[in-house]
Amino acid sequence: MSTSRQLPSTHPPRSRRPRWPWVTATAATIIGVLGAGLATQPALSVGAASEASSLASDDRSASKPQGAMQARVNRLVRKNGFPAALASVRSTDGRIQNYTAGVANLKRGNEVPKDGHVRIGSNTKTFTATVVLQLVGEGKIGLDDPIEGYLPGLVRGDGIDGRNITVRQLLQHTSGLPDYDEEFGTNYLALQHNYLDPRGILDKALSNPALFPPGTAWSYSNTNYVLAGLLIEKVTGRPIGEQITHRIIDKIGLRNTSWPGVGDQTIPRRHPQGYFTPKPGEPLVKVTRTDPSWGWAAGQIISTPSDLNRFFTALLDGKLLKPKQLAQMQTTVAAPDSGVRGDERYGLGIQTFTLSCGGFAWGHGGDIPGFETRNAATEDGHAVALAVTSLPTTRKAAENVEDVVDAALCE
Repeated sequence: MSTSRQLPSTHPPRSRRPRWPWVTATAATIIGVLGAGLATQPALSVGAASEASSLASDDRSASKPQGAMQARVNRLVRKNGFPAALASVRSTDGRIQNYTAGVANLKRGNEVPKDGHVRIGSNTKTFTATVVLQLVGEGKIGLDDPIEGYLPGLVRGDGIDGRNITVRQLLQHTSGLPDYDEEFGTNYLALQHNYLDPRGILDKALSNPALFPPGTAWSYSNTNYVLAGLLIEKVTGRPIGEQITHRIIDKIGLRNTSWPGVGDQTIPRRHPQGYFTPKPGEPLVKVTRTDPSWGWAAGQIISTPSDLNRFFTALLDGKLLKPKQLAQMQTTVAAPDSGVRGDERYGLGIQTFTLSCGGFAWGHGGDIPGFETRNAATEDGHAVALAVTSLPTTRKAAENVEDVVDAALCE
């Protein structure tokens, strides 16, 4: 395949691929959930007619094993203990092939639904950042304006002052704000069915001191995106779920992507069960039914692998942002410990993903108890999205998930 374009000279490419900082020996840290995902690379979208035709063709063909990719998905389940894996690969001409392995339900052993619905965790951040940048393009938000100007008096704490934190720094994870996931993540099973209000989440986060002065370092924090969600609501006067639905989901026809309503703990239509273990070696617990409010603007969305591909290709093809705002989204800073096998670079709600065959990709990825997603798209329109139905409990398992995405893009 053709490799992706090189990063601008001001942002030299790294030679190593991402590693997930939250994958450690204990699953308690793995649930740094809404977790910084991996990156991916720009892909060109195709016309609606071509997409419809490719989906129809996929329905006829994807039930059959398809060579190397199917073998990789099978191995992912067989060797790493994931109950199921679902993948969607989009070729440069817009054709889509879907793959599955494992079982949808460990108790029943039933077949995994092709291109089934999953919780996509931190891929939600790219949706949120896109809406903020749309509002920037409309002149309603200034990227380098302090958040104080939009949410006066809200961002205060030990070393924390909204007058010194810009909108860009929120989207870029250079604000120094502590991550609320440190408070909630290790107690997930106790909070699984609780509704958490965004303001309550923010208050909990701001009870901790700043990590560093704004703009002086990089640290992944879900708190940044709770604030970005509150910013969207303040500027538009409408709920963020409605804004994401109207401005992105409906606009580009993501038929299988949704923002759960308040109190909705279900996953729509056909989906595999999601599983979680509070400690490696302990039995998996079914956590499909959960209140995703604690993810909110940082990790609440439900989608399918093929819709994730469709979103990123449309985004990077300029269908959602004006050229100036897309360029801002892709202006990156160093993001230490942001990849499984090395550091990557982070833009505004999007991240680089170095390919083993050369070049890089754009995207994000996401972890939430029950599901991990990894996705990538190349500049020539090749895109891959992969979901597994439990979080990896070892670094090797996390690397293996990433390797499947990398291999699919590098074939």
